[in-house]
Amino acid sequence: MELKAIQEALKEAGFDGWLFYDFHNRDGIAARILNMDTNRFASRRWFYYIPSKGEPQKLVHKIEPWRCDHLPGKKNVYLPWPEQHKMLKDILGSSKKVAMQYSPNNAIPYVSIVDGGTIELIRSFGIEVVSSADLVSQFESHLSMEDWHSHVEAGKIMQMVKDEAFKEIARRIKAGNNPTEYEIQQYMQNTMKENGMKWDDGPIVAINEHAADPHFEPTPENSHTMNEGDLVLLDLWAKLDKSGSIYYDITWMGYIGTEVPAELEGIFQIDRKARDTALQLVKDSFAAGKELYGWEVDDACRKVIIDAGYGEYFTHRTGHNIGEEVHGNGVNIDNLETKDERKIIPGTCFSIEPGIYIEHKSIGFRTEIDAFVTDEGKVKVAGAIQETIVPIMGL
Repeated sequence: MELKAIQEALKEAGFDGWLFYDFHNRDGIAARILNMDTNRFASRRWFYYIPSKGEPQKLVHKIEPWRCDHLPGKKNVYLPWPEQHKMLKDILGSSKKVAMQYSPNNAIPYVSIVDGGTIELIRSFGIEVVSSADLVSQFESHLSMEDWHSHVEAGKIMQMVKDEAFKEIARRIKAGNNPTEYEIQQYMQNTMKENGMKWDDGPIVAINEHAADPHFEPTPENSHTMNEGDLVLLDLWAKLDKSGSIYYDITWMGYIGTEVPAELEGIFQIDRKARDTALQLVKDSFAAGKELYGWEVDDACRKVIIDAGYGEYFTHRTGHNIGEEVHGNGVNIDNLETKDERKIIPGTCFSIEPGIYIEHKSIGFRTEIDAFVTDEGKVKVAGAIQETIVPIMGL
């Protein structure tokens, strides 16, 4: 835990402190920031208060007094609930504004973790509860250069997997053994396993109308067989199978043929322009030292697709935070599903993945890259960036 850095951040934000609270290991953010041991059985409530200045305070139950022993600060032990309330009020003392894992109106559900009753309890002490969202971005989602290097290494493997998947589609069709979406997914999974990758689900392999479903999951029962003339979407995400590794997440488009039809390429180019516009905004803002928020990048990206007449077909946010989980708890590129008013800060990694999904035409498009902002404000993208649809039968 970075106590000094947290206290400096609290002072800068104008907060009197950051109150961590958990019950039954529900708050993964608190667990990661405070290095809590979530393998041990947790049956009682605990609190950990970091004031903007002074000594942190622990509040733990008599049954589990060891819960926060690895953390600095004074230990306070309670037994009956009235004692818990009194001691918590005493610990917070004269604090007027305290951050918790809370989001007004559930605007950012990733950090909206503390239950309403606990929020009410803190407010009953005359204390204003504010969101810890920006603090979470800084202390839970900030990536080091070592983290970034694990992302880059994962990217080399995932780019190879994508390339080999397109080639495998071509090989099988040329041999008269047309594959299903599920079969190509299994081929990709096997290649990922052979190269030391770890992931929870996926990848997505989708053709035609299935590509128009952003979260299509191929199974043996629902998969279509691939044929020449099909539009193919590959969305793949994974990380090195090593502790602390960072995910890599990309989406590429292919066409089963030697020449991509102009209509399909034209729609893809709108998507590509939206992606590149968003990336350029991030680069320009950091180069100019200008603050930038997740919702602003979503707006810039979405405007390109709206202006081209496809706004109704872009049905998800522009991007999500990336960390040890493929969907991390840092800033998202979003002004659709939520208005993410968190700043994009150095050390942040996030996807930029505009999509155009036209169900009535049985086609869908997405192009996805991962952007990383270094501590010096340089914006990097690891691996190849797709510029045109891949003509698969020419491979």
